[in-house]
Amino acid sequence: MTSRANAEERVGHLPSVPYVDGRWHEPAGAPTIDVVDPVTERSLATVTEADADAVDRAVAAARRSLDGEWGRMDGATRGQLLFDLAQRIEDRAEEFADLESLEVGKPGIEPRVIDLPQAVGAFRHYAGWADKLAGHAIPTPGYAGRPTHSYTIREPVGVVAAITPWNSPTMIASWKLAPALAAGCAVVLKPPEDAPLTSLLLAALAEEAGFPAGALNVVPGRGETTGRALVEHRGTDKISFTGSPETGRFVATTAAQRFLPVTLELGGKSPQVVFADADLDAAAQGVALGVFANQGEVCAAGSRILVERAVHDEFVERLAARAADVVVGDPFDAGTTMGALINARQRDRVLRYVEAGHREGARLVAGGGRPDRSGYFVEPTLFADASTTMTIAREEIFGPVGTIIGFEGDDEAVALANDTPYGLAATVWTRDLTRAHTLARRLRAGAVAVNGWSPLDPRLPWGGSGLSGQGRELGWAGIEATTTLKTVTVVL
Repeated sequence: MTSRANAEERVGHLPSVPYVDGRWHEPAGAPTIDVVDPVTERSLATVTEADADAVDRAVAAARRSLDGEWGRMDGATRGQLLFDLAQRIEDRAEEFADLESLEVGKPGIEPRVIDLPQAVGAFRHYAGWADKLAGHAIPTPGYAGRPTHSYTIREPVGVVAAITPWNSPTMIASWKLAPALAAGCAVVLKPPEDAPLTSLLLAALAEEAGFPAGALNVVPGRGETTGRALVEHRGTDKISFTGSPETGRFVATTAAQRFLPVTLELGGKSPQVVFADADLDAAAQGVALGVFANQGEVCAAGSRILVERAVHDEFVERLAARAADVVVGDPFDAGTTMGALINARQRDRVLRYVEAGHREGARLVAGGGRPDRSGYFVEPTLFADASTTMTIAREEIFGPVGTIIGFEGDDEAVALANDTPYGLAATVWTRDLTRAHTLARRLRAGAVAVNGWSPLDPRLPWGGSGLSGQGRELGWAGIEATTTLKTVTVVL
């Protein structure tokens, strides 16, 4: 793993201005954003914000690209570009991983085994789809006594506005970019203000790979300025947003004014259901991963831990032991297994939830504080003896805090698991295959895992319902979300 000093040195070689129409574009007089390392609390880089004029230029460039070279390019050539980009990302994987540890605060192992393989896999998966977006011939009875030839054409939806979060900026950007580019859409990507560096590196690699000007544009900036300008721009054809439900509502209502299609992935309060017949060692390890991975800053974090009462006390002890084993520290230290939260605001938000857990009567069994050191750290925290009415059991915390609730039998497990306004993911821990398949159907979640926490794969659709959003990314669903069907009928 790279040293912190070498990782910080990499930052100085990155572009720090918007990428628009195939050029690095610095808007005159535009404000800047300090990208802060959540571990050292020092500024890593200063990035120029894309103002409304830069967003307008980016959307116009995307439209010209669709009407020009990018729009005329055949699927096989698009696929080759995507394969090339995937290889370039893989070749620079160490650099991407270092940047994620620096700007997000996650331990070095996580981007290397999760984020980067997922990003590379997404671009390779969709590279294979780029030349296979076929329509269908559809037989009909004819028209006014004459035979007809009817068929469909699958076409790109147009200019896609893609807005990504700070928790996994490389992976989630790839989830939005890869299917849209494979489908022939042009994209304006707005990366997170706290973690824009990997998206700027993606733009540089796309330029190296030979993507035509305007096919991919990257406009860093704040949500209330750059993000708002992009969402409200009248030149886009679709919005794909990952973030909070509050911002998701703004995106959805704004898009509705023009009847734009949207894909929204808005977070969750995912249950992990542990039955008495489960492999408790494996379950404790998996549940801990589901709560503490990426400091709990995961939309599918399994923060509601439902445990059958027959093994409740034993499992609480096992899980508390896993929490005690978590090593909180600098992502560039070899032994670190959990890093820092993204910023001081998020740290303080998480600690307020911990206070609420105490106040509402849950029993603290692990953590609950912050280490005595610089950085935006919170200890891995577990509450037991909780109820579904408690704030920590109902609201998304987006931090390393798990809430343990006991249950009796399958029906109560399902009732508790479904007692949430979210619907993104769920996990069932059991050796009973009949129970596993039966509960998978009964749980209200976009993805259900059995004996594993939220496995991700670019071939599998991803998304939720309720406060978790609408629509799906990845898999064939990602192609459907970035294309439209046109029907053609010829009277013969």
